[in-house]
Amino acid sequence: MVLIGVNVVVFLMALASGGTAGKLVAYLGQHTLGRCELPDGRYFPGVTQAVCEGAGPSSAYFAPGVADGALWQLLSNGFLHASILHIGLNMLALYALGPQLEVALGRTRFLALYVVSLLAGSTLVLWAANENTLTLGASGAIFGLLGATLVIAYKVGGNVQQILLWVGLNALITFTVPYISWQGHLGGFLGGAAVAAVLVYSPRGPRRSVVQAAGLAGVVAVLAAAVVLRLLTV
Repeated sequence: MVLIGVNVVVFLMALASGGTAGKLVAYLGQHTLGRCELPDGRYFPGVTQAVCEGAGPSSAYFAPGVADGALWQLLSNGFLHASILHIGLNMLALYALGPQLEVALGRTRFLALYVVSLLAGSTLVLWAANENTLTLGASGAIFGLLGATLVIAYKVGGNVQQILLWVGLNALITFTVPYISWQGHLGGFLGGAAVAAVLVYSPRGPRRSVVQAAGLAGVVAVLAAAVVLRLLTV
């Protein structure tokens, strides 16, 4: 419920600042390269900050990308949404999947699952999406919850077939509906599955929490290395 509240607050803040054409989305949404933005939502890619603010229109401003050091976008983009329908669907999915996983994993581990899934989706976006494309939404984290649900159901002998049906349906929507970031969805799904595997397959015993923490740190380290390697090639 706290995550839903944060998403709603950020959505309202973005709406008040101009929606998807506003500065808040330009600074917090994920794009690999910096962009020279105009208040009406248009932007000029491949323009340096000096040119944008010096020779561009007086209303233009430079929004840095991940390659410019705006690493916060890898996390902040997951709390932005483009429309009421966008946030409504994502928060409905979070409300449906979240409580069961939070009970199964515990509050702290659930939060780790959500955040790492989000980061995994953002990392694949960094690698596979167009460098000037603006990506935003909690879908990567939501797909991470879906991936975790599949892993946990398999571990406890649950109804995996029904979950696979939902995974297949969401995959169909992801790859057939325009303007959906398949990179964010796929990255989040894989990240969530990896986190869940670390949590539920860690050996039981007094050191289980230590093993889980080390495993999660390993997943984060792999994502960090992937981000650094990608930025070295930009």
